[in-house]
Amino acid sequence: PITRALISVSDKAGIVELCTYLASKNVELLSTGGTAKKLRDAGLTCIDVSDYTGSPECLDGRVKTLHPKVHGGLLGVRGNAQHEKDMADNGIG
Repeated sequence: PITRALISVSDKAGIVELCTYLASKNVELLSTGGTAKKLRDAGLTCIDVSDYTGSPECLDGRVKTLHPKVHGGLLGVRGNAQHEKDMADNGIG
């Protein structure tokens, strides 16, 4: 099952509805800048990506999600013992 979703969009049309549905399925929401603000303004709980990764946004917000904790979760192969060990060892979940 999906337990966490990274939400970062420029066109925010429909994003509150999508995230309301995800939250109703107990999906933890990670988000960035204006998207996080939009979700919070709608009463949704989300974690700033910078809080999750421990790295601040930089370069005028252009670098937000370029971090092993984000990309490791995207690129790691579930069921691959070495990948799962690397992910566990590095706090990627």
